[in-house]
Amino acid sequence: MRSHLALVPLAMTLLTACAQQAQHPVALDGESECPTHLVVGQSLTLTLPSNPTTGYRWLVQNPASEILRSLGPEVYSGPEASGIVGSGGQSTWRFQAKAAGESHLILVYQQPWAPEESPVQTFDCAVRVQ
Repeated sequence: MRSHLALVPLAMTLLTACAQQAQHPVALDGESECPTHLVVGQSLTLTLPSNPTTGYRWLVQNPASEILRSLGPEVYSGPEASGIVGSGGQSTWRFQAKAAGESHLILVYQQPWAPEESPVQTFDCAVRVQ
């Protein structure tokens, strides 16, 4: 009888693990993949083409902070193999869904020292967290 009671905690652990959905990371490479749906705790990686040698940078205008938590600053990676000075690369941001709700993650591509100028590009992604 005691051996059967010892299996109860194991069975509960297995049932809990089966009931939880796998939360795979979501990767966005452009607005064509928006809107995006996340669950609380799920991670989101956003990658956009970028070329800081032109003086333009992606600036987070609306981080959707009511539903997303930033996991660090922008990370720029240049094309190592191109060997061409001034060639573009990619900027990447990581977020985690922190609360249920809806918002827009908005970034603008502009010169940081000229905020009065209109951005040359805008990334606007509707995000829903459940």
